[in-house]
Amino acid sequence: MMDESSKEGKGRHDLLLQEIEAIDDYWGPTFRAIFDTDECDAFADKLDSRIRSHDRDIEKLCSAHHQGFIESIRDLLELKGLANRIHGEVQTIDSDICHSVTQLKLKGQELADARRIERNMKTTIEMLQSCLPVLRAYIKLQQQMKEKRYYPALKTLEQLEHIHLPNISHYRFSEHMKKSLAKVRESIKEASMSDLKDFLESIRKYSPKIGEVAMRHTAEQLNIDISANSSAIRRLISPNVSGEFDYDAQSESVYSVEEDLSAQDLVDFSPVYRCLHIHTVLDAKETYENYYRKQRKKQARLALQPPTNMHETIEGYRQYFHGIVGFFVVEDHVMNTASTLVNRSYLDDVWNIAASKIASSVRTHSSYCTDPALMLKIKNLVMLFSSTLRTYGYSVSQLVELLQEIRDHYNEVLMQRWVHVFRDIFDEDNYHPIQVTTPAEYQRVIESFPYRDSNLEAAPFPKRFPFSNLVPKVYRQIRNYIQACLQFSQDLNLADQEIDDTLRRYTNLLLTRTLSGCLSTLIRKPSLSLLQLIQISINTNYLEESNGWLEEFIAQLTGASRELSHIARLQGRAVFRDVRDDAEQQIYEALKRKMDEFMELANYDWLLNEPSGHASSFLMDLIAFLQSTFQAFTNLKEHVAQNACLTACRHIAEILMDLLLSDDVKSISMGALQQVNLDVIQCEQFAASEPVPGFEDGTLLSSFLDLRQLLDLLLSWDWSAYFHDYGQETSKYLRVSPQRAITVLEKLREADKRTVFSVLKKSERDKKKLMETVLRQLRQLLQSSA
Repeated sequence: MMDESSKEGKGRHDLLLQEIEAIDDYWGPTFRAIFDTDECDAFADKLDSRIRSHDRDIEKLCSAHHQGFIESIRDLLELKGLANRIHGEVQTIDSDICHSVTQLKLKGQELADARRIERNMKTTIEMLQSCLPVLRAYIKLQQQMKEKRYYPALKTLEQLEHIHLPNISHYRFSEHMKKSLAKVRESIKEASMSDLKDFLESIRKYSPKIGEVAMRHTAEQLNIDISANSSAIRRLISPNVSGEFDYDAQSESVYSVEEDLSAQDLVDFSPVYRCLHIHTVLDAKETYENYYRKQRKKQARLALQPPTNMHETIEGYRQYFHGIVGFFVVEDHVMNTASTLVNRSYLDDVWNIAASKIASSVRTHSSYCTDPALMLKIKNLVMLFSSTLRTYGYSVSQLVELLQEIRDHYNEVLMQRWVHVFRDIFDEDNYHPIQVTTPAEYQRVIESFPYRDSNLEAAPFPKRFPFSNLVPKVYRQIRNYIQACLQFSQDLNLADQEIDDTLRRYTNLLLTRTLSGCLSTLIRKPSLSLLQLIQISINTNYLEESNGWLEEFIAQLTGASRELSHIARLQGRAVFRDVRDDAEQQIYEALKRKMDEFMELANYDWLLNEPSGHASSFLMDLIAFLQSTFQAFTNLKEHVAQNACLTACRHIAEILMDLLLSDDVKSISMGALQQVNLDVIQCEQFAASEPVPGFEDGTLLSSFLDLRQLLDLLLSWDWSAYFHDYGQETSKYLRVSPQRAITVLEKLREADKRTVFSVLKKSERDKKKLMETVLRQLRQLLQSSA
């Protein structure tokens, strides 16, 4: 059994050795199989035995081939020498070949470089040829920008952006060029805006000139002479009231335009169109339109600002209107040539705002004007201004209303001027009837005032008119005023009837305000004498008669039918009637004042024992004055003289009564009372003589009735009749009041006390007792009536 296991072990070891010998590089599985058994030592022994066997085989083989090995070594040594020689030759050849190859490589590199350069040059030429149009266009663009030819530059820019640059979009410099073109675009926009600003500055400078030309053309078309009315007003108004006005005539040329130029002749509008096209192409049209309108509105505001001293001279108004007309003429031209930039609605909005400001400015500045001739020039300028703008399609309704307001102010200015005219007439008049000594003088008066009197015409020279120089001068100045008012209403396209009503309305204002006020001031002057007041009253009669002549004069001026002008009749009659009534009151007051001067001379001796036997001297002088005064009343209306005479008589009676009842007079003697009675008798004789005809019997005497009954009662001592008939209509002393009787009786009693010997006479004592009794009864009557 041992033998069998050893045989199996040997056989397994042989197999493992065969595997090791058969495999050259990997014996892992074989060794693992060896180590998995406990036969490592045995296998190592077997392996050593096999190695020794192979060594013996090698030795046998080497021995068998030793001679051949030596010969082979000898051949190898010979071969080594030959190989070394060949190796040297090969190295030489290799060195030569390397050198040749190096040279070849250099030439080949040079050739390749040359080919590459040639190819690059060809490509570059092709590329440059494709870029040349871009570069040429860009250079052209730069040159155009340098020459400030922005419109062609914009076209070149469009060509670059839309035609040339797309062809070289793959080049990097195209991006830089695009960025550069964007800057050029902005430069063109800024440059065009700069040109527009220059245009705006230029148009602002030339707008007044353009407006001047436009207004001159309108004046020529409408055949308007702007200086005509102002010359007429100079002939109508005169500060020296002689009938002729003396204004400093200004030789003015309405328009002095050297050449017949239009707006486009004076201003180059190409920057506007160029800038509009540029911004349209640059897709900034709306921005441009807004900017243009904004700047023009600013210029409009500047044009609408009137000069500070515009109200002083017509040149200020003319400059103001020229600038505004120039502005709107330019805008109208732009609208007709570039409708997208300026349209009608925009212009209408600007004009509506401007019209209000124009009306306000002219209204404000004209309100400072006090020169009628200047106001006529303003009116003509406003009319020409309105007509000019109307031809361009602008509504001028606000300016028409402005003319109405200016006309009202013009009338106020005229009335203020006529205040001085009338005052000068009043100051220069002598308030004496006009006396002419020759037919020429008579004719001059008749021509200035259409007064006709057959008796005066038949009278020999020298002839005497009933009125003073005031009447024809005032009448002439009223006519001048009417003509001055007409000057403003002319050319306003008003109907004849409307002009007629306007003239009548303004004439009524002159009569009711100006002339009436001046006359009222005149008749209240304390320096006027009674005779002057009488003459003024006489003058108002004839001025009242001139009312019809003035209405006929207005109808002739306006051509309106007098039958249709009943709506606005002149109020001259009522005005002069009121003034005359006021003058009459002043006559009465002046008469009273003059009478007071005489009565102040009254120096009664209230303790007079016996009267002088005749009226007092001051009263005689007063009556003589009244008689001469009433003779001057012959040209006055009858009722005026009558009222004056009645007023005089009543005033004398009042003064005499006041003297008797005055608290300053403490005592009155019977002699003084008799002297007063003589004076009253003289006054009654004056009243009975009818110093002014037309009174009914007893009218003037009734003025002294209160005084007469009181004196009769005191002098006759008829107290029984007084007390018996007191309060009855048939009483002889109806006008004697108990109070007046008590006052005078107390003064008589006081005078009696001063008579030392009166108490010694029984009659005097009885009279005193009677007086006390009468006083007591009078006081009882006074108390019962209270």
